[in-house]
Amino acid sequence: MKKILIISPKFPPSNLAGVHRSRLFAQHLPQYGWLPVILTVDEKYYEEALDHNLTKLLPGNLRIEKVNAFKISKPKIIGDIGLRGFFQLYKRAKHIIKTEKIDFLYIPIPSFYVALLGRLLHKSTGISYGIDYIDPWVHKFPGSEKIFSRHWFSTHIAKVLEPIAVRKASLITGVAEGYYEGVLNRNPHLKLTAKCGAMPYGGESLDHKVIKNSNIQPYLFEKNKEVINLIYAGAMLPKAYLPLESILKVLQNNFSDFQNINFHFIGTGISSNSTNSYLIKSLAEKYNVWNTIIFEHPKRIPYLDVLSHLEAADGVFILGSTEPHYTPSKVYQAVLAGKPIFAVLHKSSTAVQVIEKSRVGTVLAFDGEKDMATIENNFLPKAKEYLSFINHFTPENINTDAFDKYSAKAVTKKLVDLIEAVV
Repeated sequence: MKKILIISPKFPPSNLAGVHRSRLFAQHLPQYGWLPVILTVDEKYYEEALDHNLTKLLPGNLRIEKVNAFKISKPKIIGDIGLRGFFQLYKRAKHIIKTEKIDFLYIPIPSFYVALLGRLLHKSTGISYGIDYIDPWVHKFPGSEKIFSRHWFSTHIAKVLEPIAVRKASLITGVAEGYYEGVLNRNPHLKLTAKCGAMPYGGESLDHKVIKNSNIQPYLFEKNKEVINLIYAGAMLPKAYLPLESILKVLQNNFSDFQNINFHFIGTGISSNSTNSYLIKSLAEKYNVWNTIIFEHPKRIPYLDVLSHLEAADGVFILGSTEPHYTPSKVYQAVLAGKPIFAVLHKSSTAVQVIEKSRVGTVLAFDGEKDMATIENNFLPKAKEYLSFINHFTPENINTDAFDKYSAKAVTKKLVDLIEAVV
């Protein structure tokens, strides 16, 4: 079998969402003739709470190489695990590449700084490498315009480092085309020298089989025939607040239409470990829907616990960003859990097609931050359409043929095709 080295500084038992990218690729690569070797930082250096149940989802024969990292100093100067483990990752990767026949190097980002390892290892060993954009690197965050702020520095450092990292890359991939489109525009030589491809996270049916055979029970809400429980599980995106506020206005003005619907926002806090870092509460209080229609549980809960709550929920609520590239991975989890989706998404998000082609829910599509009127005018009728939809919905209604191409296995096959075109 050919060998692929995947450098992923965070890996299970980390409970961060990004670890599933490498995990799912590693699970399916051997079916296509590629043996994965995972290079990561030892979990004792992670800041977030660990989720040891995640290791139950890993293939039993998966080879995982772990390195040490520098500890976080007090006061905290450098927190990024990619920086703290950069030299250790480079040293171990170089040793593996030089002593074994590694055919390709693949680096999902963030951590963004580890993308530089591709360029360095290519220079020292000649290996071909690819970079996978789970998030855009050069990106204007809220606050980036404030000179000398943390986000200002991050944006300017990214503009300097990204061209160095991608200069010799043979492959550029991303969760959606919009995640790396800017990379190609900023580095036009890549259009001639590198293969490119978009691959969503994809859904993994085995994860849902594990949860159905486990004893994990939901604990953030109770099933109630009189109430429709909808779940939003995951981080709150900086550019999702504008559509959220438009939704809250509708909820306030039409309270009686929504009083039997509970929207549960889970894991939306500032940090994964925080139990009190509410990001939605103040807005919900402003519009008088806090703890009546809107509920927030800011602490990130373990992945299998999320699946348990999905199984117990009546449906899934998906709130998109005003940025067109955002493609929420929770869409795939909802489909595999057999739950109807109510989504508010940018019209260019690839998730819109996934939901509509799979016949798994109702989508309210809008056209960016200047189009909040579409949300305010259509959220109520779309909600009524959704309520009618779930009354007749069963998992058997889902168009599984349309969804198959979004499975983790199919996504991995696309990656393999791209890599083999390069190799």
